[in-house]
Amino acid sequence: MSLSRAEAILESLGIDRPEDIDLEMVAWSLGAKVKYRPLCSCEARICGHGNKAIITVDDRKSARRVRFSLAHELGHWTHHRERLLICRSVDIGKSSGSRRDATDPEKVADRFASELILPSYILHPMLKGYRTLNLKTMREVGSAFNASLTATAIRIMQSNTFHAMIVCHRPGKKPWFERADCVPDRWFPKATLDCESYAKEVLANKTEQVHPRKIGADAWFDRPEAERYEVSEQSFPLPNNEVLTLLTFSDPAMMEEQRERRQYGLSIDPAIRVR
Repeated sequence: MSLSRAEAILESLGIDRPEDIDLEMVAWSLGAKVKYRPLCSCEARICGHGNKAIITVDDRKSARRVRFSLAHELGHWTHHRERLLICRSVDIGKSSGSRRDATDPEKVADRFASELILPSYILHPMLKGYRTLNLKTMREVGSAFNASLTATAIRIMQSNTFHAMIVCHRPGKKPWFERADCVPDRWFPKATLDCESYAKEVLANKTEQVHPRKIGADAWFDRPEAERYEVSEQSFPLPNNEVLTLLTFSDPAMMEEQRERRQYGLSIDPAIRVR
């Protein structure tokens, strides 16, 4: 397995278990000292010179948020030295693990953070112990790595272990999604929530969907053949009035690549974006 820069740092420190990922120790190994105190104008910041840096993180946030913010700043220290960076809440974790926009400093730092907290060489073997993917699975994995549910879900999609995707909707804003590479790209989710989807109720009532349920694929995908299939959905609320939905695919026919793509026409809605 080819290691990312964040993962290579962890491996060089002999870290091979999720409980051993001590970010303060990682920071120390990189020449950075970590301080925690209330911050008013930002959520975290780093100031460095030469091979030394000081990272300050707002300690009023949740423990997992603080952890991700620290990992984010270590991403800046690794990739953007000799710069003064102040990271607001809107800059951290909004593109967690994104494989796109590789030149955007904040997205680069987010990607580094997700790989530092959920390194593939530890995560992937763990996922092989699960036969199915659901919210319970994601919570167990997230707990093992002390990672947020959203960051965990994204990294699981990127592991390409399950035929699945996650879709996040938020009122008045563009939704985003992340899918496993094994899911054909013709399965592009709708930009708006279907009235038949439980996600709509979750968004309205802030109630978690405890168990996955089957639903017609046409509730999620605007393709002619979608009405022939079913997918499994499980939705849960996120902060800031967002809802995240896990979609899993069990019908092998949905995973087959189509030779004649024009038979159905690939329609991509510009109102939806991929992480």
